Amino acid sequence: MCGFCGYINKKEKDTNIIKEMSKKIIHRGPDSEGFYCDELLNMAFRRLSIIDLNTGNQPIYNENNDLVIMFNGEIYNYQEIKKDLIEKGHIFKTETDTEVILHGYEEYEEKIVNKLRGMFAFVIWNIKTKELFAARDIFGIKPFYYAFMNDTFFFGSEIKSFLPNPNFIKEVNNEALKIYLNFQYNPLNETFFRGVYKLEPRHYLKYKDGSIEIKEYFNYLYEPNKKVSLKDTVKKINTEITSSVKYHKISDVKVGAFLSSGIDSSYIVSLLKPDTTFTVGFENLGFNEIDAAKHLSELLNITNKNEVINPDAFFEVLPKVQYHSDEPHANLSSVPLYFLSALAKKDVTVVLSGEGADELFGGYQTYDNSIILRAYRHLPTFIRKFNLKVAQKLPNIKGKSFFIRGSKTLSESYIGQANIFSDEEANNILTSKYQNQTKASDITKPYFDATKGLDEVTRMQYVDMNLWLPNDILLKADKITMAHSLELRVPYLDKEVFKLSLTLPKKYKIHKKVSKLALREAAKEKIPEEWFNRPKLGFLVPFKEYLKEDKYYNIIKEEFESDYVNEFFDQSKLLNLLEDHKNGKISAHRKIYTIYSFLLWYKEYFIKN
Repeated sequence: MCGFCGYINKKEKDTNIIKEMSKKIIHRGPDSEGFYCDELLNMAFRRLSIIDLNTGNQPIYNENNDLVIMFNGEIYNYQEIKKDLIEKGHIFKTETDTEVILHGYEEYEEKIVNKLRGMFAFVIWNIKTKELFAARDIFGIKPFYYAFMNDTFFFGSEIKSFLPNPNFIKEVNNEALKIYLNFQYNPLNETFFRGVYKLEPRHYLKYKDGSIEIKEYFNYLYEPNKKVSLKDTVKKINTEITSSVKYHKISDVKVGAFLSSGIDSSYIVSLLKPDTTFTVGFENLGFNEIDAAKHLSELLNITNKNEVINPDAFFEVLPKVQYHSDEPHANLSSVPLYFLSALAKKDVTVVLSGEGADELFGGYQTYDNSIILRAYRHLPTFIRKFNLKVAQKLPNIKGKSFFIRGSKTLSESYIGQANIFSDEEANNILTSKYQNQTKASDITKPYFDATKGLDEVTRMQYVDMNLWLPNDILLKADKITMAHSLELRVPYLDKEVFKLSLTLPKKYKIHKKVSKLALREAAKEKIPEEWFNRPKLGFLVPFKEYLKEDKYYNIIKEEFESDYVNEFFDQSKLLNLLEDHKNGKISAHRKIYTIYSFLLWYKEYFIKN
């Protein structure tokens, strides 16, 4: 919807600083801007108009003008909350969900966050007491960053907004690089910018007089109901997701939908039935979802707009993708999302998408621990340890990952949907300054500890809900769509849908090699049968193939040979990795892309700027 930024400093009086900070996030809200400044606080708001186009400009004040709010997101149940607040005597000046949060805070203080159904990050400043209250939604759909340096408290929707402030100290967080090479994203609470932190999902923050207090306001437990029938489960899923889509389409501007060849987006489209769907694909054979998306759109009498991405265009936008991501981010799907967002913005301001379905309903292949793998783990430890040592020395051949996973416990082997470099590989390719003895399993350990006694699928889901979903999937979803001033909404990541997903037994998630069993059965009732039964497509970004072409191989090689690279990496090992991939000795495209993404990010923030 929007974006905001601000800082608290007793000494800094130059209001031009907050204006420059605001310019850094103009893409989040090109429709209008607003400011609030007093003797302590300067904050700016960028608006992308979605609800109440005429009177919804921010900041918004309460009746007494002693509270002021800036809000990024959408509250889908704001009308119900507003009715309750009016009955309690609150007077509203706008039709916005923003003002509902403000009056809700007046009435319920920090407890208002538990009443909100939607995606949000917001700040409320108490003009009398000089206290800042901030909160982020339970999934982390909307971003919120903060820092305290040079007697200045910074906060905002994007880190880049901090850069124009003279009190901001821009340094690389040395501890983040090795962990990033493990995960392909930064799972740490401290970002790649030293001293800048993420407010974690389902947390709120209070700041006053240099003191920061952070608390978790929402927690959850998986409580599988093994007695409920699949039929009843499917019925409940359809009820809740239909309701969620109804809420998520509320808008005063045009709403469309992203559509791929998978059931997640197809289910949403079949319920929403927008005027237009949007799809991108690649020139390479086998990497194009456009035909499947067009087919479903035709069956539903919907217009599908699509675009084919060529490799030149792919490489051209990579620096922009890293710039908008704020931190290095190596999920290849960010790139097609960049083109998809640009395509959709030509016609609509809001799009619905299918993020979150895999995490809630058990959709990832890694959740399917086969009978053979479980049996292998019952072999004596010394045999598995020997096989592990042998497997780790092998090139990337079929069966290697099986022996590595099978030779470790679940908590040792599973770190999420991306496991790019092992701890040893990461440290081996880094210079000593950036080597790190923190293991990837140290990051996931608290989440495995919290789910002892639950089945393996549920434990992996919990890891992904806390690390992969907010730090990879939702980060790219927000940052890349907002780079094009496009609001993305995710109906699966709804509080009521989530509560239902917590009750699903394992058999309704993974069953006989079928992932998301219950969700698939629910979707089957809404998606045309002719489309639903077609063959499925695989991974859809051909970067692996690009690296085998001299033109694109040389682009990467030139970057790997740059002087600045030896600050971070052993350049000879980087070049050997690239060469071995091109010659077909190993498949290392994800390792190469992870390194290349970091280097592009570093150039954007520390060399160009």
